[in-house]
Amino acid sequence: MKVKQSNKDSKGTQIPSWTKYMGLSFQLFTLIGGGTALGWWLQQQSSLKFPLWLLLGCFASVALAFYSLWKSIQQEK
Repeated sequence: MKVKQSNKDSKGTQIPSWTKYMGLSFQLFTLIGGGTALGWWLQQQSSLKFPLWLLLGCFASVALAFYSLWKSIQQEK
């Protein structure tokens, strides 16, 4: 039988381990959404017909999100 892992905060109360991953999911959502929104805004400001800024914003934000995820996983080890 597996025991649920939990951490203690500074007050000594139990914090479930899933809360860290819930916060990480919101962080990834915010990074990708913000990068995409920035790319969309830049695309609206430019006169390009090809959605270059939108694609750059999407791909750069996804790469940044995966880098952030990798760094947080590395801190756990």
